[in-house]
Amino acid sequence: MLEVILCSLITILPDYLFRRYVQGRRLGKEITFFSVWYQLRYGITGCFILTVALITVVFYYHPSSTAVAVQFRTIPIIADANGRVAEVYLGVSDTVKAGDPLFRLDTSRQEAAVETQRKRIAEADAAMVVAAADVTAADGKVAEAQATLQQVQDDLRIKRNLVQSGSSAVARRDLETLQVSETAAQGALAAAQAARDAAQQRLDTLLPAQKATAEAALRQAEIEIEKSTIRAGVSGRVEQFALRPGDVVSPILRSAGILIPDEAGRSSIQAGFGQISAPVIKVGMIGEVSCNTTPWRVIPVVVNDKQNYIASGQFGGGERLVDVSDVRRDGTVLVYLEPLYAGGFDDIVPGSQCMANLYSNHHDEIADPNTSTGRGLALHAVDALGLVHAMLLRIQVAMMPFKTLVFSGGH
Repeated sequence: MLEVILCSLITILPDYLFRRYVQGRRLGKEITFFSVWYQLRYGITGCFILTVALITVVFYYHPSSTAVAVQFRTIPIIADANGRVAEVYLGVSDTVKAGDPLFRLDTSRQEAAVETQRKRIAEADAAMVVAAADVTAADGKVAEAQATLQQVQDDLRIKRNLVQSGSSAVARRDLETLQVSETAAQGALAAAQAARDAAQQRLDTLLPAQKATAEAALRQAEIEIEKSTIRAGVSGRVEQFALRPGDVVSPILRSAGILIPDEAGRSSIQAGFGQISAPVIKVGMIGEVSCNTTPWRVIPVVVNDKQNYIASGQFGGGERLVDVSDVRRDGTVLVYLEPLYAGGFDDIVPGSQCMANLYSNHHDEIADPNTSTGRGLALHAVDALGLVHAMLLRIQVAMMPFKTLVFSGGH
């Protein structure tokens, strides 16, 4: 309607003034309801053509959308493992800070595991004390075997010297017996040394490894106890937290509630524009947004990012061929809008439905000396028509509460 009024001022109005003051035709006389088309046919035709052209230019170069939403992601409150709730620290709806406890699971089994591992550590310490005594005993056995071997070797050396000197005091049988005794003593010494090495390895390697395993198992059990207390990962608000002691929670089948971060929906707004606007929308474009939760307020925004694909063209690989004609719904170009000034979205309730306008800016192209005069004037006109769209948005913003509360019966 605004475009028709503006166009009529330079088409129908001049035509009427010409008919009235040049040709002398008056309203209600020569110009009536039945003859107005014939009398003002040039102005009406020109108004229609100019209005269509104006609307096309305005909505193409300054796109608008009502498919605008302040989307946000919620965080499900899920335990790491199945368990029965032992204690709940919050109500159904409450505010939390990062690290605050939410609820605690029963830890009887984990506490028993902790006690078991502590006993195993104590057992390993006692075994190390016993192993140290075994090493000492093995050292004594080695010393005893060394002494026995030394005694046999001394007796054998003496008797060999006597035999070599030609003495008949030593029988050959005795010499052979001492040689066998020497071999036996050497074997006993080797066995004692091997037993000592085994005891030393058990003390230095096996038992410390067993103790380290028990300590690791103890730490694992303690971590399980720590994980039984579910804490908030971020600051925000907990909703639908109807968990009570005795309930069973599962990381797969059941969540305990929902955590909404403080910054949810505060950083950007998602808007879907028609596909025909894709060549016009650029990162850095200035726009305006108005939401249902902030009536009579227009918030300046800037295009932060534009999704370079359209969601309606998505398909999942499967066993059937996709028929393109099955895609009936026209997809939109997703654009992310951020506030032009800090804190611009603070008053907008996350999840709000909004409407948005974007405004093209051809200043750099106009200022380019290679741009022709005619093109520069046309681009000036295109940029100036953004004012029309801004006026339309403000009219919609002004009428939105009345339209919602009065004419549509909304509340």
